[in-house]
Amino acid sequence: MTRKLLCLALTAALLAACQPAGSPNGTDKPAADAHDARADAAFADLSKRWLDGGMALNPVSATQIGDHSHDGELDDLSAEGRAKSVAFSQSMLDELGKIDRDKLSRENQVDAAVLENQLRYDLWTANTLQSWAWDPMIYSSLAGGSLYSLMAREFAPMPDRLRSATSRMEKLPALFAQMRANLDPARVPKTHAETVARQNQGLLDLVDGMILPHAGELPAEEKQRLEAAAAALKTAVAEHQAWLDKTLVPNAKGDFRLGQKLYDEKLAFALNSPLGRKEIRERAEKELGAVREQMYGIARQVLAGKAGAPATPDKPDAAQQQAAIAAALEIAYADRPTRDKVVELAKSSTAQATDFVREKDLITLPDAPVAIILMPEFQRGFSVAYCDSPGPLDKHLDTFYAVSPIPDEWKDDQVTSFLREYNTRSIHELSVHEAMPGHYVQIWHSNKYPSVLRAVLSSGSFVEGWAVYAEKVMADAGYMDNDPLYRLIQLKWYLRTIANAILDQAIHVDGMSREDAMKLMTEQTFQQEREAAGKWVRAQLSSTQLPTYFVGVQEHLDLRREVEKREGAGFNLKAYHDRVLSFGSPPVRFVRELMLDEPIR
Repeated sequence: MTRKLLCLALTAALLAACQPAGSPNGTDKPAADAHDARADAAFADLSKRWLDGGMALNPVSATQIGDHSHDGELDDLSAEGRAKSVAFSQSMLDELGKIDRDKLSRENQVDAAVLENQLRYDLWTANTLQSWAWDPMIYSSLAGGSLYSLMAREFAPMPDRLRSATSRMEKLPALFAQMRANLDPARVPKTHAETVARQNQGLLDLVDGMILPHAGELPAEEKQRLEAAAAALKTAVAEHQAWLDKTLVPNAKGDFRLGQKLYDEKLAFALNSPLGRKEIRERAEKELGAVREQMYGIARQVLAGKAGAPATPDKPDAAQQQAAIAAALEIAYADRPTRDKVVELAKSSTAQATDFVREKDLITLPDAPVAIILMPEFQRGFSVAYCDSPGPLDKHLDTFYAVSPIPDEWKDDQVTSFLREYNTRSIHELSVHEAMPGHYVQIWHSNKYPSVLRAVLSSGSFVEGWAVYAEKVMADAGYMDNDPLYRLIQLKWYLRTIANAILDQAIHVDGMSREDAMKLMTEQTFQQEREAAGKWVRAQLSSTQLPTYFVGVQEHLDLRREVEKREGAGFNLKAYHDRVLSFGSPPVRFVRELMLDEPIR
């Protein structure tokens, strides 16, 4: 997954080349893009003011996407600050409604639609969902991100970043106070409270590991201020920890399930897709059966002639299918790294995947580096890995492929369960998804698109769907020497994608129990206990993010099939991939409309 950086902040300079008139590779037909320059100018002005206004309201996100004019500031989540954000979003939405979309260029029609969705989503989140009142993870992520985003990349000289870090450390106790004032423990789900209580001390690891070791690079007076801010923050973190442990966690009584009404409304905003909850469920359940049949065919090949292998008849019953797939997967599970070699394998597999993509000429490769790192502690507990790309303004800085280490406190059986899931071939698959040619490659292409507005409002389903699509592309191209066990692992990962889509709505709408969720994951989709247990926690901590993988890959596959049908023998895979990624990261439905010269809906 990516660290989705929802940002409303940029300076006026960000929009310098904001809205091109046609597609970036010049393939749009001129007649299809007749537009009114005055309407485009009005939209460009509105976009500029939205980006400028959001900068002051969301300075942490501004840092993350590469605007550093407010690096010393923090978001204001007080009642006054929230009211200011709501008023700003409403005024922008009102102005956007006065622009005649039909007179905009096709590219601007897409950006206007995406902006409208985001503005409505922001207002709905603040007024209806009210996550500020029950989700403590908003605050902990903001606190950690405020410092990490300053120190992780060398976008400016160290002394400048240290001064910004000092200013933010001085303001973080106020953010903790806002969190304590805003949260209603009776509405906070227990899992959310417990997760934040575990993450809280990770903020000090950032201070001790990334900030204080560089304090000597400041003049004496500024060094003294930094050290005082760090000391005060340590006291504030300790006081906050006491509140988390003694007040929030014991009194957290909220229901993590959204319920049908909130879930459906949030899903529509989050996906911005024609696919709704019911169609997603129907597609997912159909795919689940089809993929298991495909895995059974591979299992028959893998198990052929092996002593003690289960029966593999032409027409298996459910039990025979299950046994054969499980037995074949056991062969893959036996090839796994030791607990201290996971990150090392992530590095070597990324290099191997890069060589393969270059050899097969599957897509234009980035000219910016990717670094495999240990996941910062404040980010752990949500997923095993993520891709953290530089913001669209931080050009030529490292992309981080962050891998969570195995917790020291895990017992041997827990470690074994984890490494069976993240076996050698699965780490290769993880590297394909997160780095090559998945998130790292896709976001590099996206950041080259000139509309910063579109980069800021990137679509999670486009991004996650591309990474899942990339897994299939690599397997289809014969990665790892057409190893049938690698194909089996790739399909198992696709089963996880399918299960994600089913789980999310089944848990939040249908009230699926932990027992039934674990059964779906461990039996139907062959996930190990540690992976399934972690996904159960993740499904409680989030909503509508898990379906983005399945919805996105379905839309990507639908689009490719249509282009292949239209281009026939002239279809070129690399050219197709480069063009799909040339539009930035809007919802896939808009890429389809731009590529196929369909009306922008």
